[in-house]
Amino acid sequence: MEDPNEAPDRVREDTPSGEERHVNPYRVANIDGAPLTYVVSLAAVVAVLAMIPIPISIVIATGTNFPMSQSIYGIVGWLLGPIAGAVANAIGAVIGVIIAPYTTFAGSATVFGAAMGGLAAGATVRTGPRRTWWMPLGIVFIGLYGAYAGRAIVVNQAPWLNVLLGSFINWSALLLFLLPTRSEIARLLHATDLRLLGIGLFAGTWMAAGLAHLSTAAIVYAILNWPAELWLVFAPLAPIEHTLRCAAGTAIGLGVISGLRATGIVKPEHAVY
Repeated sequence: MEDPNEAPDRVREDTPSGEERHVNPYRVANIDGAPLTYVVSLAAVVAVLAMIPIPISIVIATGTNFPMSQSIYGIVGWLLGPIAGAVANAIGAVIGVIIAPYTTFAGSATVFGAAMGGLAAGATVRTGPRRTWWMPLGIVFIGLYGAYAGRAIVVNQAPWLNVLLGSFINWSALLLFLLPTRSEIARLLHATDLRLLGIGLFAGTWMAAGLAHLSTAAIVYAILNWPAELWLVFAPLAPIEHTLRCAAGTAIGLGVISGLRATGIVKPEHAVY
């Protein structure tokens, strides 16, 4: 019987003979580390959901129902990262404005809000070089809220308490983003326990969708300039509407993130889940 140890020059059939190659999943066409196919796919999802209005929503002054796409602005940011998430949301919102104009009053405001929602969500990271991105973004959002609420109080003479009550979803989302709750949301989004993940998705959607709403509302209010009396009308209705956004975002997010984890699909470089 031949001793294999005496035949060192023999090459086994299953031994690779070529040069070792290293595969980098991020070298394909991408936007900020997110494969272009992912960005296009999620932009299409945003566009499709933009055609689905929530019929029980009551949006005073704009005369429209909010589209289901607002519920996933944060999810897109967490799946793709801040820049790619903002791009996917913006592209989807542009298509949505074209094919479903009945869900928006001002197309530019809708697109801006969608992009800012994805950017804010993607910036909720705890480690790495982008952990400080929330600081300049926070300054921008503070400026937007200052312009929004300041116009109501200074220009339209609305009582400041009424404005605070009417803009609850906006300043509460801003606080979630500025305070350490931002990092806690990021931690929960990495949880394997679906209950913890659900809490993170609900709180994170409240934050991301609230900041998207703030970005849109600051522009819409400058156009419509609704009466001071309407702030108290918003006070009880807006939180109900926002809770619906968050519930939808949580349900969708649980399914999507659980599915992606189960399939082992390659994460975009700056994903937050």
